[in-house]
Amino acid sequence: MTIDPIGVIRSCFGGKFAAPRQPGLCPSAWGSLVLHDPYRSDEAVRGIEGFSHLWLIFGFHQTLDQGWHPTVRPPRLGGNQRLGVFASRSPFRPNGLGLSLVRLEGIDREPAEAPVLRLGGLDLIDGTPVFDIKPYLPYAECPPDAAAGFAGEAPPRLPVTVHQDAFDAFARLPARAQAVLREALALDPRPATQTTDATRIFGADLCGCNVRFTIAGGICQIVAIEGGAAL
Repeated sequence: MTIDPIGVIRSCFGGKFAAPRQPGLCPSAWGSLVLHDPYRSDEAVRGIEGFSHLWLIFGFHQTLDQGWHPTVRPPRLGGNQRLGVFASRSPFRPNGLGLSLVRLEGIDREPAEAPVLRLGGLDLIDGTPVFDIKPYLPYAECPPDAAAGFAGEAPPRLPVTVHQDAFDAFARLPARAQAVLREALALDPRPATQTTDATRIFGADLCGCNVRFTIAGGICQIVAIEGGAAL
């Protein structure tokens, strides 16, 4: 079977680093799904506005060329314990496919007959190919007795502060962009093997900005912001 993308994601996350590892962890995150021809039509999305959330089947396009691994090191386990790839959500999968639950915030229809789906709470980076869309059905897909293995609880969050040198640039960002920066960095995006150097400055492409930050003493501090954000 050959599958082709039906569209592409445009996202506030410009790269993998600092993008949340699961959907919904950064509720202020925004993006859109721009459909390709011949799927770019009102007929193809007729009735979709009745659903609050959508499943997106997408491709891990930035890791596909690295192949798959039978075992992986989940970040939730500190990056030191190996589990089977099928017991994880690692991007290093046999077919490079991912599944993400996103919030449908609306449909833009400009230009005419070119619907663009506006999305919220997503964890997908800019340029992600999407292969299919399926409506989320709460009665069938939210079993009350579900177990989540080693990821039974949401990850802890760090307090996020803004250094005085970055305060003016942060204040100029739209409120939603400010929220994305705080929510994404609170999840501690550092690789599990690089959490001991409190002096290191990390950089992330968030909301059209180059955001630099440090993490020390259990606190994330934004130290510099370059660029701007658009909603």
